[in-house]
Amino acid sequence: MSTKKQHKNYNMKNNRYSANRFNNHNTRQSYDRITKNKGKNNQPKQVKKPPVKISFLGGLNEIGKNITVVECEGDIILIDCGMAFPDGDMLGVDLVIPDFSYIEQNQDRVRGIVLTHGHEDHIGGLPFLLSKVNVPLYGTPLTLGLVENKLREHSLINKAKLNVVNAGTSIKLGCMEIKFIHVNHSIPDSVAFAIKTPGGTIVHSGDFKIDCTPISGDMIDLSSFARVGDDGVLALLAESTNAERPGYTPTERMVSESLDNLFKKAEKYRIIIATFASNVNRVQQIINCAEKYGRKVAFSGRSMVNYMDVAKRLGYLSLPENILIDIDMLGKYPPEQVVLVTTGSQGEPMSALSRMAYSDHRKVMVGEGDFIIISANPIPGNEKTVGNVVDELLKRGCKVIYESMYDVHVSGHACQEELKILHRLVKPRFFIPVHGEQKHLRKHAELAEFLGMEKKNIFIGDIGSTVEITEDSLKEVAKVPAGKVFVDGLGVGDVGTIVLRDRKHLGQDGLIIIVASLDVYDGHVISGPDIVSRGFVYVRENEGLLDEVRNLALEILEDCAENNIHEWGIIKNRIKDEISKLISQRTRRTPMILPILQEV
Repeated sequence: MSTKKQHKNYNMKNNRYSANRFNNHNTRQSYDRITKNKGKNNQPKQVKKPPVKISFLGGLNEIGKNITVVECEGDIILIDCGMAFPDGDMLGVDLVIPDFSYIEQNQDRVRGIVLTHGHEDHIGGLPFLLSKVNVPLYGTPLTLGLVENKLREHSLINKAKLNVVNAGTSIKLGCMEIKFIHVNHSIPDSVAFAIKTPGGTIVHSGDFKIDCTPISGDMIDLSSFARVGDDGVLALLAESTNAERPGYTPTERMVSESLDNLFKKAEKYRIIIATFASNVNRVQQIINCAEKYGRKVAFSGRSMVNYMDVAKRLGYLSLPENILIDIDMLGKYPPEQVVLVTTGSQGEPMSALSRMAYSDHRKVMVGEGDFIIISANPIPGNEKTVGNVVDELLKRGCKVIYESMYDVHVSGHACQEELKILHRLVKPRFFIPVHGEQKHLRKHAELAEFLGMEKKNIFIGDIGSTVEITEDSLKEVAKVPAGKVFVDGLGVGDVGTIVLRDRKHLGQDGLIIIVASLDVYDGHVISGPDIVSRGFVYVRENEGLLDEVRNLALEILEDCAENNIHEWGIIKNRIKDEISKLISQRTRRTPMILPILQEV
């Protein structure tokens, strides 16, 4: 082959190589560009997490009646369902429960109720809710044992859906996963919740304290709180009952030593101890002391007997053989050989201790041979009633131990340092103080600010408040129906503010009833008017005033008849107005005036 031809072939080969190299380069550039664009187009978009709504139907700006609603992606769970005792101005009311209207309106979305523990302010409202909305209940063994007793009393046990969940395990309710975390409190089997929702994790502390040496069970599971905190917590809802108190809540074991000293001191007395029926650990310590000093133990009060039966059946109460006796057997033992454990530590009018103080107890009479220990602190608002019971017991010659210096009670709620530990472990983005009056909620909010949380990330709510929480915001939204429903005897909700106002009016100024019979044809008085007074004045000493009232009523009725006024509403209002003026002028009192008219 000639040199020229070889050169030509070489050039062609080189050109092909160059062209391929060029094409490969272009292809690679195009591939890189396409791949790059493909990566951009196919890169998963940051999906915004759904909001979590939390509504408070109770437990804020009050002690008791705790119930919280958590919603996410159409699913609802309820945390607790408690009741509260009536205030002094709620005359005749037995219990106060939450308004369940919102739950009834959304019952098809409610996946279940999770319970933190077995105190009445957390489970007492369940029978009233379950009679309207039958949803599953989830709680620890002792909590559900107490609930079961309560539902049996209300004939609801057959249709109730009770699910036992042990601390440390999790359940799935709709889109939410709830982890039960063991905590210390004044009743065994108490838990907190870590609620994992598609919108983030919500931690609810329940009622708790940090007790390294509890009477029963393990200390609070702080490691679980730490793990949840490390995974990220959207919001913390923490109890605020003791947020005003600095330091730490003492261990329950401190009471054991105090009780032991008092048992020694009461060597020749009959011992009567009033405590919360639900404080199983406290009763266990009393039983231990009774065994040590050779005393028998009896229980008084329906709730005390019920709680102890459940605790004994489920193994939460350890009873030495033959230590328990029936209350009817008290008289068969010398005073120094018995201990009576009773309800009434809050001075409740119908409690066993109150009935003893006012000599109204059918089986127990108290006097100089009794050594009475009140092993509880008054709940805010109950100080007056407790003081009255103590005074009555002292009048009867009893020796009464009620002062805090004797260390016969420790709280079941966390003080400031314990609350700080929880905040530091959980590390929430947002914080909502719960379970307390306004002063408790405010103090807890200040504590969170002191720990570094921004004020805008803290929400202090009220009953009916609803917040919507997302990854980067917490805002208040429209309130939900909420309030107080009064239970009076068998009536639920039939006593409202108007009825309470009338009861208060009757209690303060009394009642005057004016009864008259009118002619059906012309409206003239046929008989009466007769005057009946109750709680207004002593009739025998005020006959002149009642005669004036009678004469004025007669004058009004005859005037209405003469002027052809036959509308009973108009006639009654005239009687009320005119007689009110007369009585106010004569006595400066405003009794309720009730005209009763009938046609003959």
